[in-house]
Amino acid sequence: MAKNSYVVYVLVLLVAGYTAALASATTTTFIVGDDQGWMTGVDYVAWVKGKTFAIGDKLVFNYPSEEHTVTEVSRTDYFACAGGNALSNDRSGSTNITLTGPGTRYFLCNIPGHCTIGMRLAVTVAGGGSPPGATPAGGAAGATARPAMGSFIVKTTAWLAVIKLTLS
Repeated sequence: MAKNSYVVYVLVLLVAGYTAALASATTTTFIVGDDQGWMTGVDYVAWVKGKTFAIGDKLVFNYPSEEHTVTEVSRTDYFACAGGNALSNDRSGSTNITLTGPGTRYFLCNIPGHCTIGMRLAVTVAGGGSPPGATPAGGAAGATARPAMGSFIVKTTAWLAVIKLTLS
């Protein structure tokens, strides 16, 4: 009986450690363009470089309302600077986007001429990836993805199954 109690104790400590790791995982809020915000004249290619985006992170676009848009578009429309088939569109002056899944999300300003002079952003979220050659000359690049928490869930589920077997 003492051996089973020891095994349970060790397994509980391991699960607690994994749980603490999950609890300490935080999301990041990115202010697009930092102090300059979402406007013409900002180098969004340079802004995205070195940043790592994960599921749950937030993008905050700050801009003068009605002067710009935050228009989410498909990959094809992103490269064409075309916002006519927008997935979403906002002109409020403060647009908040939560990155809800892996892959690349594409944003542009749909005011005529703004996208073509660089007011567009592609963000790659962990677990996804840009197709080869997805960065156009003068366009925005995706960021390097960081690992998602999915492996934590698999490991925790496995440990819980071991605990259940130990207790039975």
